[in-house]
Amino acid sequence: MTEILRLAAFSDDPAGGNPAGVVLDASGLSDERMLAIAAEVGYSETAFIVSRDGGKYRVRYFSPLIEVPFCGHATVATAVALGTGSHVFVTNAGEVPVSVDDAGTATLTSVDPRVDDLPGADLAALLAALRWDTSDLDESLPPKVAYAGAYHPILAVGSRRRLAELDYDVPALKALMEARGWTTVQLVFRAADDTFDVRDPFPVGGVYEDPATGAAAAAFGGYLRDLWIVPDDATLHLRQGDDLGRPGRLTVTLTPGRPGVQVSGTAAALPG
Repeated sequence: MTEILRLAAFSDDPAGGNPAGVVLDASGLSDERMLAIAAEVGYSETAFIVSRDGGKYRVRYFSPLIEVPFCGHATVATAVALGTGSHVFVTNAGEVPVSVDDAGTATLTSVDPRVDDLPGADLAALLAALRWDTSDLDESLPPKVAYAGAYHPILAVGSRRRLAELDYDVPALKALMEARGWTTVQLVFRAADDTFDVRDPFPVGGVYEDPATGAAAAAFGGYLRDLWIVPDDATLHLRQGDDLGRPGRLTVTLTPGRPGVQVSGTAAALPG
């Protein structure tokens, strides 16, 4: 019988953060079985270690509906489950080093990020699916598509209330995301120079919203650096999940000379 661990990533409290399933030995599981397990678990993602070689682990991530190339919160959960030390996760997006300190905080370093323009037609379709208008947007944080293992369009609003009132057209947003290969949509409100409130719809994975999204956090860090919105040695604080009643806290670190973005957080065990 396959053992499935359950942890809430980016929180010290099992009632917060983003729940993830973790299978530490998935060597005998088919793709179909991993997808079925992810659907049975019902979290936004479940991570599966399909092979290991010393401190290097081949990891795959499945949502209830699809496999995704990289998942930050399930990476944090898996690293915490493995324990203190340095690990390397070989993902579909590339190698992701992850360290876990003595306090139980995991820090992943993303693959090299990149930032692309969001075409006008895609922006219009995205706004329509979100039931937003251009007047809702924060002009200081322009719409883009960012990548750090998975693709995420980034939209920033000028009002925290607008973010809190998220109510999107699920079929329309899902169809647009599937057509463009987007994993989640990173919706952002800038609360302070180094602090952001974020929400991430994830209908392509069969989940209305991700409570804490490490992959999108890494992509967002790359976006902020690429557009010179923050210094290249910044430490950023992302607050996510508050609107869902599952508060999570993600720390994003940018380091000069290091292309990858670091994302840090804790994880709390959930009942089996």
